[in-house]
Amino acid sequence: MPKQSIIITRDLTDLVQQVREIILSARAVAARSVDTVQIAMNFTVGQRIVEHEQGGDKRAAYGKQVMEHLAQSMTAEFGRGFSKRNLELMRQFYLMYAPRLENLPNGLVPFPQIAQIVSAQSIQENSGKIAQTLSAQLPILPLISWSHYVFLMGIANPEERMFYEIEAARHSWNLRTLKRQVESCLYERLALSRDKEGVERLASEGDLPQTPRQLIKDPLVLEFLGLEEKAHYSEHDLESAIIDRLESFLLELGKGFLFEARQKRFSFGADHFYVDLVFFNRLLRCYVLIDLKIGKLAHQDLGQMQMYVNYFDRHVKLPEENPTVGILLCKLKNDALVELTLPEDANIYASQYQLYLPSKEELQQKLRDWSEENQSEDR
Repeated sequence: MPKQSIIITRDLTDLVQQVREIILSARAVAARSVDTVQIAMNFTVGQRIVEHEQGGDKRAAYGKQVMEHLAQSMTAEFGRGFSKRNLELMRQFYLMYAPRLENLPNGLVPFPQIAQIVSAQSIQENSGKIAQTLSAQLPILPLISWSHYVFLMGIANPEERMFYEIEAARHSWNLRTLKRQVESCLYERLALSRDKEGVERLASEGDLPQTPRQLIKDPLVLEFLGLEEKAHYSEHDLESAIIDRLESFLLELGKGFLFEARQKRFSFGADHFYVDLVFFNRLLRCYVLIDLKIGKLAHQDLGQMQMYVNYFDRHVKLPEENPTVGILLCKLKNDALVELTLPEDANIYASQYQLYLPSKEELQQKLRDWSEENQSEDR
């Protein structure tokens, strides 16, 4: 190919990429503006319905009649989206989130511009202005879609609900991903790996691991691998399934994981050793080694992982990086065995995996038991 053609091709490639990024960025901003306007509108509609109820007839029959009439009127003029069920959700949204907005700084009023702007001009013309106003005044409500909020309103625990709001907004989870994380009991599994202060931070800050121990979920839920249908599978099958679905596995692992290698080899003389999976965590700035065990964890497995960790600390990690973390991902573990085998300062952890979604009731009970034990220790 002539040199000039190569230059033109490279320039066109750069141009295509630049224009693509502009379009994607613009669409993302537009989507966020639409979400902001819809959340503001639904909150304000819910507020108006509640205020009308407080000033009107208290009978349930009257309230039902009002909602039915309002739904018919709005649907006739604006089409879908204003059914009786949706109006009831807007009412529930206001009642559930209004208490969180009572103590806004500097006496701010929730969504102060929505009534003026919507009545004066069309939402389409002012979506950017509304979005800018709301994002500046209301960092309290994470910017997620109305569909996300409808789903989250089904979570009774306010701390758990706030955690999922923060995580969904921070990582742009679509609704399917959000549902999977709730169904896999992400909040409970993370809470069980935290101390009391750490659990409180989950609700206010989301999942931001600050220690190697906080990286570990127990259990790790791998239902997306599809291995449950197999009567027998090997460690190689487990590893291959993880690599084939690496994006889902990284999401399940948690924050900051970058995949580096599988079956990473290192040698001592004629002896060769292989680490199943090697990751780097950019939040904690350390290597994370994962060894897969499909059976019961043995003390020899712990000794082997200690050797892997020692090797990476002495020969692989850079001076400015933190000590290597080792995780033994096993089908069955014995906490007492782990505690007796490893020194107290060992950076090695064992976590069980399961190929099906956990029982939320069971994990919630574990969390309650854990909380009661901590309260007893505090007294």
